Amino acid sequence: MRGIRLLIKRLFKPITIMIIPHDRSGPFSFKLPSIGLIMAAALALGTVAYAVRVSINAARYDQMKKRLDYYTGEFLELNDTIVALRKTQEEFDRLFGLKTRRAVLEKYKPASEGSIDFEDIKRKLNDSMKMVAGIRKYLSKEKSLYDALPDGWPVGGEITSPFGERTNPITGQPEFHGGMDIACNTGTPVRATADGIVSFAGWGHGSGNLVAIEHGHGYATFYAHNSRIVVRVGQVVKRGQIISYSGSTGYSTGPHVHYEIWKDGKRINPQPYLLGKVFFQGGSQNVFKK
Repeated sequence: MRGIRLLIKRLFKPITIMIIPHDRSGPFSFKLPSIGLIMAAALALGTVAYAVRVSINAARYDQMKKRLDYYTGEFLELNDTIVALRKTQEEFDRLFGLKTRRAVLEKYKPASEGSIDFEDIKRKLNDSMKMVAGIRKYLSKEKSLYDALPDGWPVGGEITSPFGERTNPITGQPEFHGGMDIACNTGTPVRATADGIVSFAGWGHGSGNLVAIEHGHGYATFYAHNSRIVVRVGQVVKRGQIISYSGSTGYSTGPHVHYEIWKDGKRINPQPYLLGKVFFQGGSQNVFKK
């Protein structure tokens, strides 16, 4: 109780404040209780804090307004973007519907222009984005399939033994030849005919130095009788990349590349894949020569 009285006494103890002017008039003073000075200081601090808060809010408001103005400007340009996107969609529709360059040039017509309102913008944006997503998905699938599809020659040269029944040049016995022999000079670069991962790179007995590549989508290729191999198992290779150099290792009568294509675990005739690029019709894997 005594402590409270002392505290109250100190709070109300008068403090003399003297002001001395710079002119010739004399100084004057006045008294304030200590609590009054404390309250005045607290009020001043509160006023400063409020002013700072107002300044911060004003700065945030200005920043938000600038951002809103920016997005408003972007939205005003959305109309032109949607029109261009719509034109692109229509061009894609025609492109995927036509099969030859001549048909594209004869039947192509530019998309018509016109004004569209706000609701039409939202609808067209939604439809266009769905179409673009569909196109991307389609192209991604077809690109993956194309990258996995053997295409072109592994090495330049003359076909000395095609795919199918033949007489074995070493034993003289009839046999089924599961690949294609391409004659070339020893040391000719041998190139992968599709993107893939090397699944075997080493000695393959009768095949000599053998490289096997898995391409995905059921495709695999084999390159036999190499003089030297320059890839390793697990290595990712791209179409056209050098994987080995031709030779006459294993059961061979001369320098050449024995080239095989496998599809879903079965050997298939490589000839259609050598003659030119292979296209897909409706996503199927039926091939035809360009």
